[in-house]
This record gives sequence, structure tokens and C-alpha cells, in this order.
Amino acid sequence: MGLPAGHTVRAPRADDADVRALHELVRDYTFTVTGFGDYTADDARDELTEPGFDPDLDGRFVHDADGRLVGNGFVHRKGDSGMAGVDVVATSADVRGWLLGWALGRAEEIGRAAGHREVVVDHGCYRTDEPLRETLAEHGFRVATTFHRMRIDHTGPYAAPVPPDGVVLRVAGDDDAVRRAAHEVYTAAFADHFGFSPESYADWADRRERRPAFAWSQLWVAELDGRPVAMLECDDRFAEDGDGYIPELGVLAEARGRGIAKFLLRHAFATDAAAGRAGTVLHVDTDNVTPALGVYESVGMRAVLVIDAWRTVRTT
Repeated sequence: MGLPAGHTVRAPRADDADVRALHELVRDYTFTVTGFGDYTADDARDELTEPGFDPDLDGRFVHDADGRLVGNGFVHRKGDSGMAGVDVVATSADVRGWLLGWALGRAEEIGRAAGHREVVVDHGCYRTDEPLRETLAEHGFRVATTFHRMRIDHTGPYAAPVPPDGVVLRVAGDDDAVRRAAHEVYTAAFADHFGFSPESYADWADRRERRPAFAWSQLWVAELDGRPVAMLECDDRFAEDGDGYIPELGVLAEARGRGIAKFLLRHAFATDAAAGRAGTVLHVDTDNVTPALGVYESVGMRAVLVIDAWRTVRTT
């Protein structure tokens, strides 16, 4: 599929002009399919500066004949795992189809360079985004799992929770030992989750330090009888909407069923409420290997948005 006459393609840049253009494109597009602008300037900057992302090779901007940005395509490799995430946003079917075809070709190159005969490619899609769903299906993608965005309202102070017996909560801050413990717990707790690819401590820490919305003071490790068994990570990516966000909450398999996850959730709620946040948000894979959805519902969270993860496997 070719691009319309007069359209041009180039690699994105991580400068203020391209960050602003990307933010406006994706914000306005998400408004059309969800009813609200689900993308911030920090999100745009994160995508363009993510560790391992080479804008010259892994990104494309499409401009129309008047110079307006009308589409973007990104490919985010997951180390040398043979997995890649692609993200395409476009205002028309022809631009969307061209960008997705380019992204799949780039994902195949990444898999081939890493020595894999196949590459697994994932793309997230709002359930309400019918145009993108059609384009993904046309390119061989199928729904692999579904994520729900969960939210709880904070209408006033939220009491700090009492930890379960034997549990001590430690904040990472400048403590390298706590940071490394969080990484170890994260790696073990999410090993069987959809789309997970392990990464070194250095890459994991670098990815967080590059995010404007993250601070090490928002990362905690729960110890059970002196052993790290759970981690909670929060950040400010939903601050523009007045909400706190939980990107990661993991509990080791042997420590589940002791109320530690609920304790960590309530700790996040209390922290967000004390900071004046209107609510707390997170995403959960409803085909999770753990009964996470039920845990979130049991502490008062409700589903507010559905996002499907589409997947295809390509020969390199």
C-alpha cells in the first residue's frame, strides 16, 4: 500500500517540535476513539527516548502535503528476545496501512539481526478503535489477550494500611540494595506474564530514570520475614488527569494469598490521596496467570477502559 500523493516520510527527532507534534497527533486521535485525550507530552517524550529505540531506524513520521503530521510508527525491541512492540497512529487508512507494513518489516529486521527465525510482534488497540482493529486484522494480527484500565476514586483522606504480619515496607529512594531487590522481584513475579521480556538491572534502572514521570521515591519493596517478596512502582504519568498511576505491582508466587498485594494497593491509594490525587489508575491483563482482576476489584477499583493486545508472528 502506497502513501497518498504529496505525503512525505522521515525519521522522528527527540526535539521539542517533534515531541509537541507527536503529542498533539496521538492526543487528538485517542480523543476520537475513546472520548478523551489519552496521551501526554511526557508519553511522547518517553517514546522518543526509550532505551534501545533508535529514531533513525525504529521510527517514522508521515506528513501530508501541507506539512502536518498525520501518522507515526514506532518499533520497540525487547532486548534480544525475538519479541517487539509496534505502535502505529494515523488519521487515515492508507497512512495507517503503510506505517504498519513498514513497522512489521522493521520488526523482522530486528528479529533477524538477533538470530531469530521468527519474531513475535504485539500492538495494543483500544476496543473502540474499529479502524485500527480492521487494519491489524488485515496484516495478520489476532487478539492475544485483553487489558482493563482500572480506577478508584479518592474523595478524601485514605487511611494508611496496616501491613500483614511479618511484612515490612521499604522505599527505594537512594538505596541501591532496595532498587536491586525490586528488580529481582519484578523479574521473577512477571516471568510468565504476557509480553514479558527480562532485562538487566542496568537497562531496567535506565528505563525508569529516563521517564520524566518517575522518581525512585515512588518505588517500594515489601519484605516478608526479612526477604523481599513484592514490589510496588508508582509514577505521575496520569498527573495531568489528576490521578496517580501504578505501572507495576508484583508478588512472588510463594508469597501470594497473604494480603500483600492488597496492602500495597492501599498504600498507593493512601499516598495518592495524601498528594491530592482524585484517583489511582492501573492496567491489568485479564488473562493473567494470577487472579489480579479480582484483587483489584476487591479493594474498590473498577474497569473504565478496555485495551486489546493484538499479536502476529513473522518469519524473519
